[in-house]
Amino acid sequence: MSEPPLAPSVDALVRLRERLLALLVLLHWRARAPLARELRRLRPGMASLLGHALAALLSTGCASLPPPDAERSRSTALEAVGHTRLAQVARASAVDADPGLSGFRLLADGDQALDARIALARRAQVSLDIQYYLVAADATGRRFLRELRDAAARGVRVRLLVDDLYANDSRRLLAGLAAQANVEVRLFNPLPQRDGGVGARVALSMHEFERINRRMHNKLFIADGSLAVIGGRNIADDYFKRGEPSNFIDMDVLCSGPVVGGFEALFDRFWNSEQVWPVQTLLQEGDGAAAFAHALRGLGGDPPVEPLDRFGYRPVADELDAGRLTQHFAPARLFADGPEKAATEGRPAPEAFALEGALQAMREARSQVLVATPYLVPGERGLALMRRARAKGLRVIVMTNGLAATDEPLVHWGYARYRAEMVSLGVELHELSPALGRPAAAAPGESASSMGRLHAKLAVIDGRRLLVGSMNMDRRSMRANTELGLLIDSPALAVEVTQTLQRDRDVGSYRLRPAAHDAGSVEWVAREAGREVVHPREPGVGWAQRLRLGVMSLFIAEELL
Repeated sequence: MSEPPLAPSVDALVRLRERLLALLVLLHWRARAPLARELRRLRPGMASLLGHALAALLSTGCASLPPPDAERSRSTALEAVGHTRLAQVARASAVDADPGLSGFRLLADGDQALDARIALARRAQVSLDIQYYLVAADATGRRFLRELRDAAARGVRVRLLVDDLYANDSRRLLAGLAAQANVEVRLFNPLPQRDGGVGARVALSMHEFERINRRMHNKLFIADGSLAVIGGRNIADDYFKRGEPSNFIDMDVLCSGPVVGGFEALFDRFWNSEQVWPVQTLLQEGDGAAAFAHALRGLGGDPPVEPLDRFGYRPVADELDAGRLTQHFAPARLFADGPEKAATEGRPAPEAFALEGALQAMREARSQVLVATPYLVPGERGLALMRRARAKGLRVIVMTNGLAATDEPLVHWGYARYRAEMVSLGVELHELSPALGRPAAAAPGESASSMGRLHAKLAVIDGRRLLVGSMNMDRRSMRANTELGLLIDSPALAVEVTQTLQRDRDVGSYRLRPAAHDAGSVEWVAREAGREVVHPREPGVGWAQRLRLGVMSLFIAEELL
């Protein structure tokens, strides 16, 4: 007769509770707006999901990864790229610039940002090195992967690195792309559980939670080692004005010059790290090439692109064909985390180079810091930084999402506990909200739907230095995610970003101020119908949602937000 299973210890149950609650955060993770729909779909089966998680955590038979495969061959950036058309355009664009400076152009509008990536993929002749947190299976994701397939068919070497958390949603596409000649696809920090949706995969991989909680949040696109795009956008409809009912407000930068070499070296570190697996060792999808071709049917032609963006620049495709890009040339510093930040077993936590570099740049400010971040959980360390800035007489302006706009309400709740003190310090705090409409006459390249949700990660320091990249101002970017950021010393770029944020701030955000009759509270102020309107409670949010989030926040540690 077999012995009954041992009852779990109190410590084991406490850890289980913490991990199951952390699951709620992980399911709410900042990848894309459709997560809210996914949560609604999962809710009827949540009890079953948690039951499976409990069984997985307390059983001895847990899902596991295959051993690192011998097919994980080492490769590095190709150096013979000077003859390519893109390299020639980069040189022609910099003919009057100091050779030690890099070239930059903002990609603020979604249609222009997608056009830039497609244009670079179509004109690449030697290599495409690409790294993203999310490549969705929607129309934008499929169109993007189609361009990579077509480039590979021309003989271009394609290396695509994708974080694994949402990769299962696109597994047939990724496996199909990997089946093409000249293409390699790798997944970063894969979950042990390979089958099912993201909720089930996370739940059944919780025995390795400390590892799977660490994700690759980088966004990087390099063409022929000569031109690169970095910024906040993932590859999905919502980031390129193709989403319904709302879109993300975001920002990318097209880069050329010496800084691209730093991007290539960083990509190689990730590509050859022990945290990646070749996709073919994890996704067994049968005839991948046929499934890939089937998935691409019905995509149609290219999405429309405005003839001018909000800064008055032509689409990148047109400028590439003309042989010269409109760019600002400036010195720049790269701040980036290494792939080892995702390693946990028996190792000290590596330094958060990306966010630490950004914070140090802000500490060096002399007059003003303007920050735009979709997810803001300052913690005591962030508050201390703001206190020091205000004590030095610095003007501090912060833009983030209001609760009605955010796709991560739990993260917003973590931020909300700090906002009264931020306002009392004299921080100029603004919360974007879809309840406040766009002006009747939008700027070129903008649309009414573009005022949905802030996703850009930006800071302008002293009106001359621009921080742009993938990192949010929160604990996840500091402790768990790998991130990439760039500090550009360019007054011209700083002015363009400031004007863009000012326009969004003026027409689509609430200004927070101390409540007149309630010490320790805030109120929301906006211009509505030509007059100032004051809201004593957070606009666009009902009491039931506030209560539900308040209760959930009691059980979830801030470092998980």
